[in-house]
Amino acid sequence: MFDRQKRGDRALLVLPQSRGDGDVARRADEFAELVRSAGAEILGSITARIDVPNPRYYIGTGKADEVAEAARALGADLVLIDHLLSPVQERNLEKLLNIRVVDRAGLILDIFAQRARSHEGKLEVELAQLKHLATRLVRGWTHLDAQRGGAIGNRGPGETQLETDRRLLAERVKMLSKRLEKVQTQRGQQRRARLRNTVPRVALVGYTNAGKSTLFNVLTEGEVFAANLLFATLDPTVRKLDGLSCGPAVLADTVGFIRELPHDLVAAFRGTLAEARDADLLLHVSDAADDERERLARVVDGVLEEIDAGDLPQLRVMNKIDLAGLEPRIDRDADGKPTAVWLSAATGQGLELLRQALGELLGGDRVQSELRLPLSAGRLHARLKAAGAIAGEEVDEDGWRLNIDAPRSVIAPLSGGSAAEAALLRNLLAAPEESTL
Repeated sequence: MFDRQKRGDRALLVLPQSRGDGDVARRADEFAELVRSAGAEILGSITARIDVPNPRYYIGTGKADEVAEAARALGADLVLIDHLLSPVQERNLEKLLNIRVVDRAGLILDIFAQRARSHEGKLEVELAQLKHLATRLVRGWTHLDAQRGGAIGNRGPGETQLETDRRLLAERVKMLSKRLEKVQTQRGQQRRARLRNTVPRVALVGYTNAGKSTLFNVLTEGEVFAANLLFATLDPTVRKLDGLSCGPAVLADTVGFIRELPHDLVAAFRGTLAEARDADLLLHVSDAADDERERLARVVDGVLEEIDAGDLPQLRVMNKIDLAGLEPRIDRDADGKPTAVWLSAATGQGLELLRQALGELLGGDRVQSELRLPLSAGRLHARLKAAGAIAGEEVDEDGWRLNIDAPRSVIAPLSGGSAAEAALLRNLLAAPEESTL
């Protein structure tokens, strides 16, 4: 093989094109944005028409020779190919070109490795990288030229070294899987705690760079990193969302999706994506100024299906209306239920419409009543407060006078206390003017 150079990231892009690829220019721009997000310098690009994939190189042999000549002429350090390659195809191209070759999956994994910040995110990325590397381990070895076959006398030390590396890699994968399982168990306990508190859960999903993190920040006054980059946010962030007519909710920001997301990455990020799978409502954020938004929305729906979240209720959020020259509005179905909100997270246009739609979808029937509780009912008072059901309260020597304002879906699960408390909550759900324990 060859000594793989570690210097520089001067890249030549290879853009395979086949029937059914949709907007070719859009696909090329997206791949170039991926490359820039990884920190590489783009020297040039070559398109390759693919009618029938070449089993040896994926691209044709003539096109492979053209890529080799262009890489030498430009002084490229690596070739990046906008497609998923088999390990054999990647190895054969590296042997022909004599420089690093990275396919789309490897590039996305590299970006994820740069952006992961939390302990869980780093574990997930490393696990996905090791699984991707497992079938490509042989490429890194340059001293196997002396190994000519499996006959007696021809077995070199390289075979033993490769098998040793495979074993070490498998042990590392096993260890990471155990550590990740422990972290995900802890995160699952946090999610179950939110479930017990019956606080509605909302998750932001969408194609990468649609503006999810910007929207998250303006809704929660958070400080999640937001930039005009693909995969600017990897690690899930959960914050309280106030100002809704249905009471407080929990909002989670999740990793952005993209077409041909590596399967190992989706599998590794199942713990992170569980924030979306366990939500009561998904806010599907799209770029309203993007002509391809419906096709990209189908990509997101495909990933949601893969993580068993495809059947969850969705509210489409058409972001960046300021770039599209549109006005904020709410789209509704025949029953008057909100189906989409058009807004701009950057300028704040339409944010109140989004809060209104969320309140309608999460609230349902509300209980608005006055409740008298003695001081001995402290546990029930605490459960009502934790659920966000108390809009106001006064306390005196006789106990609490509470103003209850919450959805019935929040009040109903709290009746698991004493018989007297259960009876009180049943009366409260009947919505009398005042209930007393």
